[in-house]
Formats: sequence, C-alpha cells, structure tokens
Amino acid sequence: MKLWGKFFLAVLTLSLLSYGISDVAYAALAPISVTTEEFYAEGNIITISGHVKDFDTSDDQRSMDVTIVITSPNGNIVTVLQPTPNADGDYSASFKAGGMMKDVGDYTVKVQWGPQANQTMFAYGGSSGVSVPEAVPEPVAEPELEAEPELEAEPEPVATQPVCGPGTVLKNNVCVAEQQGGGGCLIATAAFGSEMAPQVQFLREIRDNTVLQTQSGSTFMTGFNQFYYSFSPVIADYERENSAFKETVKIAITPMLTSLAILNYVDIDSEEEMLGYGIGIILLNIGMYFVAPAVIIFKIKNRK
Repeated sequence: MKLWGKFFLAVLTLSLLSYGISDVAYAALAPISVTTEEFYAEGNIITISGHVKDFDTSDDQRSMDVTIVITSPNGNIVTVLQPTPNADGDYSASFKAGGMMKDVGDYTVKVQWGPQANQTMFAYGGSSGVSVPEAVPEPVAEPELEAEPELEAEPEPVATQPVCGPGTVLKNNVCVAEQQGGGGCLIATAAFGSEMAPQVQFLREIRDNTVLQTQSGSTFMTGFNQFYYSFSPVIADYERENSAFKETVKIAITPMLTSLAILNYVDIDSEEEMLGYGIGIILLNIGMYFVAPAVIIFKIKNRK
C-alpha cells in the first residue's frame, strides 16, 4: 500500500511540473512580446523591449521594423518609435520621460509588427517645472576671547534664470519647446529607405527647428501626430512589401517636400508668422494635390 502511494505521488508531481513547463513554453511562443518598467518619473530613461517570434532577416516580409506607439491617459500620442529587431528577433528602444508626457497616470505602450500586435502599460509621475535653489548663507563663527571676531561671509549672489514649464527647455536664456526624441515620418522613411536619407532628415529639421519652436506649431503637431500615426504604420509596411507602391509614394510626396522647403528661406519670429506661413503651405499643397488635378480632369471631360 505504501509503495502504491509513493508511485501515485510521483506521477502527480511529474504531471504538475509538465503542466507548468508547458505554460511557460506556450507563453514564450507569443508572436510579439513587449516589456517595460512599472513606473517612471520625469527625466527617467524609458526603455521598451521585447521579442518578435517569426523575424527573419533573409525574408523581406519578415524583416520589418517594430512600430511602438505610446499614448497618454487621455488618449493623445506621446511619441512613436520604430526599432529594427536584431538577428534573434529581439528589439529595444529608449527615450527620456518628459516633454509631451505631462499628465500623471497610466500610459499605454502598443507594439505592432505586420499584423501582430501586443501592448503593456506603465505609470508616470507627471512633469513639473524646476525651481532655482536659494543660497544658504554660511554660519558665522563665534569670536574667541581676547580675539577679534571673524567677519561674516556674505553669501554669493545667485544668478536668476527664467523657470520653464512642462514641455519647454531653457535655451539662450529663453524657454523654447522641447525637442522630442523618437518619432518621425514613417511613410517617408519607408519610401527613401532609411531615417538618415536627406529627405527624411529635412522633414525632421523642419519639425524640430521651425514648427516646434512656436506654441501654435506645437499645438498643430500634437493634433497632426494623433491623425498621422493612426494610418502611417500600415502604409509604411506596405511600401516595404511592394516596390512599385514604394516608388509611387516617393513621387507623390516630392511636391510636398518642395513646398516645405519654403520655410528654410523665411524668418519666423512670432506666432502670427508661423500661422501665416503654415496656412499658406497647407493651401499650396491642397492646390497641388486636389485643385489642380480636379481642374485638369474637368477640362478633359469638357473636350470630349
């Protein structure tokens, strides 16, 4: 009887162990995984990492970049990253907490690789302005008997600097919009083949050095990013899969790049100038992409 009891106990133990091992093995087979820390404070380096199961550098359809979209508690997009996995399928991307990350709460991290997707969350403590510390005067030494008292050391004057609010940094003694790391034009990157392509760098410089230097430009980019990143990852993936579509997109966005070059030849020193040039370029692109083709089609129909 004791022998049968020991045999039953051994079988039960092996069953439980095999069940636990099978669960771990199944979890490791997730198409794409994503991990990060549970909490970050302002100024911390936020690292997003994970693994793509079917990544294969020898197959164009299985060597796509991973798209990472981070949204705030109110649903606004904070930043977009696009790391390339290594040969083993592992990927990682980092950026500094702050800037457009202002609200306290839970931030959602969504990752996408082709049709595969996953997500996780982390808590953020919120952003706050940095105050200038007050100088503390040195203590005065008590005079000794029959000795001249020591003179009180005067505290050194503290240089006053403006205190910049969330999303701005001090530059040349002036608060300007903070330039966000990560993110970019996914469609242009896929069309021209690299984030280091001159056309992609041109778009990045226009965004960081011109548009984000004004309050109206920063507000426009917040709304534009919310709309743009809702569809651009899908188009960028299709560009990598279809070379003909990639060349078509490259030709289509060339007039827009030419119109944006106007901003390199003007001095924008106020909100009014940013709004004027911005609206003008938007109307110019509407004319090139919609009005002009409509006029041509209308004339062709009238000739028939």
